[in-house]
Amino acid sequence: MMSPRDVLVLIKGAGDLASGVAARLQRCGFPVVMTELAEPLMVRRTVAFGEAVYAAEAIVEGIVARRADGLPDVRAALECGAIPVLVDPLASCRSELKPFVLVDAIMAKRNTGTTGADAPLVIGLGPGFTAGIDCHAVIETNRGHAMGRVLWQGQAEPNTAMPGEVAGRCAERVLRAPGTGMLRSYVAIGDQVTSGQIVASVDGQVVPAGLDGVLRGMLHTGLWVVAGTKLGDVDPRAEPMHCFTFSDKSLAIGGGVLEAILTWLAARTPQHPTANTPREP
Repeated sequence: MMSPRDVLVLIKGAGDLASGVAARLQRCGFPVVMTELAEPLMVRRTVAFGEAVYAAEAIVEGIVARRADGLPDVRAALECGAIPVLVDPLASCRSELKPFVLVDAIMAKRNTGTTGADAPLVIGLGPGFTAGIDCHAVIETNRGHAMGRVLWQGQAEPNTAMPGEVAGRCAERVLRAPGTGMLRSYVAIGDQVTSGQIVASVDGQVVPAGLDGVLRGMLHTGLWVVAGTKLGDVDPRAEPMHCFTFSDKSLAIGGGVLEAILTWLAARTPQHPTANTPREP
């Protein structure tokens, strides 16, 4: 089987779920490159490597990500063990990087242009992808019994359009823009908040917390948002450390991606035949 260090993984998106995936792969020895928008809308930015787009460097659980302004920066970051984050929304860098694996972790709930021809192994996270059609494998992202499972045929569960349940609370924990305008945040991620407390405003319209807890995530002050945009979320478990470490969900999905890659590699190693490997992509 090929060594992980010889298998370059390109991840489209660098939000919190994508970052949990990147962390698991990087810890296992896979070189990882991530791509992002010029102004990514990351709510859980304290655990998102995409924060490097704004701050030049982001460190989560000891793993370093650095903004790369070109392929020389990508190579320099990889050489020193960091994860390069390239502003490249279309992931056009794949033509030069030639990754073995491409993971679409944009989490748009639809396919924004990924195809099975983008890399020898293409993995899609969540709804919007069909294994065997526009990618080789799909990872289930919906919370529940199947979260993190690898699907070599078919699709993940459909988007419920509802926030996941945390400590029995769902929609009321999510902060949304009451109108269109510039966001201004008044509370730092990790701070305790109470129900009704004003935590942000959009063009003068206030955004109150819907419950007691800690502010787990919030978009950057100064970003232009439209009505209904998810601005942040409050965690009713009220544990500040949860705001600065990878979530159980992101790590479960990362485990699924790792399984898919290792299964794919094992299927190409004559010494390790298995009846449960996927068909040739």
